[in-house]
Amino acid sequence: MATFQFMKKLLFVLFGIISFAITSHAQPQKIVADKIVAVVGDKIILQSDIENTIKDAIRNGGTVPEGAECTILEQALVSKLLMLQAMRDSIPVSEEEIESELDNRIRYYISQFGSQSELERVAGKTIYQLKDDSRESVRERKLAEAMQRKLVDNVNVTPTEVKAYFDRIPKDSLPFFESEVEVCQIAVYPKASRDLEKYMIDELTRYKTQIESKQMTFDQAARMYSEDPGTKNNGGLFEADRNDKGIDPSFLAAAFRLKDGEISPVIKSQFGYHLIQMVQRNGDQATVRHILKIPPVTDAEIKEGISKLDSVRSKIIAGVMDFNGAAFKYGEDEEQKYTGPCIMSADGDTYNRYDELDKDITAALTTLKVGEYSQPAVFVNERTGKKGVRILYFKTRTEPHRMNLKDDYNKIKQATLEEKKYQAMEKWLNGHIASYYIMIDSDKAGCDQLQKWANVAKTYASK
Repeated sequence: MATFQFMKKLLFVLFGIISFAITSHAQPQKIVADKIVAVVGDKIILQSDIENTIKDAIRNGGTVPEGAECTILEQALVSKLLMLQAMRDSIPVSEEEIESELDNRIRYYISQFGSQSELERVAGKTIYQLKDDSRESVRERKLAEAMQRKLVDNVNVTPTEVKAYFDRIPKDSLPFFESEVEVCQIAVYPKASRDLEKYMIDELTRYKTQIESKQMTFDQAARMYSEDPGTKNNGGLFEADRNDKGIDPSFLAAAFRLKDGEISPVIKSQFGYHLIQMVQRNGDQATVRHILKIPPVTDAEIKEGISKLDSVRSKIIAGVMDFNGAAFKYGEDEEQKYTGPCIMSADGDTYNRYDELDKDITAALTTLKVGEYSQPAVFVNERTGKKGVRILYFKTRTEPHRMNLKDDYNKIKQATLEEKKYQAMEKWLNGHIASYYIMIDSDKAGCDQLQKWANVAKTYASK
């Protein structure tokens, strides 16, 4: 019986992680003969595929559990079978999807190695060669994912099924949930004075002159002067995607007007003022460097923001407007215009544990009761680094409790849905494995989770 923690690991985590053959050339590498460990239809799975996936997991800070090779091989078999069925069913996957996935992986590896040139040096291949080497594996994975969606996207659960799932969980296995809270906010960001903004612009203009006159490099200037904590220590290096909605549009527009090596004039974004240097552009993707300066706001501007939100708070308490309406009208947090005024958790809902909230919010909640509104308070936005003023609304709080249908219905429903999807996949797999040629290497056939595959392989071997 799968508990709420999903002891049954879904096979939806499909094999096909793109492993660009990136190895250090600092020391000679031993050449080890590769080996075919499984075949599905006319598609082979190599021992190196499994080993590279494990190496990727370790490189990304993951742990490798016992029996990892068996699990990865099982996922690879499922992926190949889904991919072949997608081809048989003529499920389309566009070249744009494939290219986008390749670009995403390239950007990830560039961020790991620091620059495109360093990635190419370590890999011993150009970006174009790395993408070509992985294009077919990406295509296969996209086909497998499309087939998976076809099989499970229409799976739904009823309230009766949710209750039945919950009733099957042994009472002594029910998870314990700490107290969670819903906290909402209205935030405003006071504007710096024109004099301070002009000072920031003049400073950035001076940096640009010094860089262009070879008094310092852009890398050096970013390390010394940039106020972006995410890129300051690597010389302002940043991977920009023209289609990324999470990047300020003014920043993107200015960056993509530049030629390689060119430096922008000072530009303004929601974060502050920037200088941008185009390092290298490839279609809608680009490697850039930038220097960010954030004009400081004075006490006078902060007081103005506090006064504004104090008036808003009074209107809410008096019932002149509700909190959501006030947040929509007065709130200046760009993210919350799309997600709503309540603070989102890492799981994508509005309930957070206390330890998931920033320390200022946690401290404010100690003085509030559920349903109350805080006084306007100064804070610093963790994402943008900008100083703002906000009022908090302590909307709800759950008490510590064992999982139950009343308090945790949505979580139980999601668990029920995942189990039903798993069962749908298992049923489909059991009905289709025998439709394709299967071969499992004798060294791998002893894996417990591969027995149904090995049984089919024996049938083909005896023919």
